[in-house]
Amino acid sequence: MSAAPLMADGIRIRLLDAAEAGMRLDELAAILADAVASEASVNFLAGFSAADGRAFWQDQLPSLAAGSRLLLVAEDEAGLAGTVMLMLAHQPNAPHRAEIGKMLVHSRARRRGLGRRLLQAAEAAALGTGRTLLMLDTETGSAGEQLYRNCGWIEIGQVPGHSYTVDGRIGRTTFFYRQLAALIPLCPSAPA
Repeated sequence: MSAAPLMADGIRIRLLDAAEAGMRLDELAAILADAVASEASVNFLAGFSAADGRAFWQDQLPSLAAGSRLLLVAEDEAGLAGTVMLMLAHQPNAPHRAEIGKMLVHSRARRRGLGRRLLQAAEAAALGTGRTLLMLDTETGSAGEQLYRNCGWIEIGQVPGHSYTVDGRIGRTTFFYRQLAALIPLCPSAPA
């Protein structure tokens, strides 16, 4: 895998394949543990450890190797600074759809526009795989919700009591979508 060029601010965003992700499990775990410690809504509760993070990322390796998930990472002089995962829909009637997940920016790298750049890179990667409709969810009122709104994502709605916040309170979740290209009127495998 060729290295993406460094941006003017010393950040590089690129795809990380399963083999390299396997070698960098500790760094990936540290980013996830940092996000949970910072109370980011990323599916985990307080008390989440680096070992828990390592186990989560280890479980993602088969999907990364199979190509059903793509992992983009941001790197800076200190190592991995952010992640975003693109989960490709596997249903036969959804070859145009994917979900965004594990959109993480390490606390040392926040407020530099990295989240926006990771999201844009994920959108470009989605288009590169023929995915034109993206979906995601985030905790209502979170920094992520504001980021997605600012990046042109469209709110579908909110579900009260959808999931627990990091500190164990029941919370509300906001669902978003983003159309990257015009809808294709006929399924590619449908009879003419």
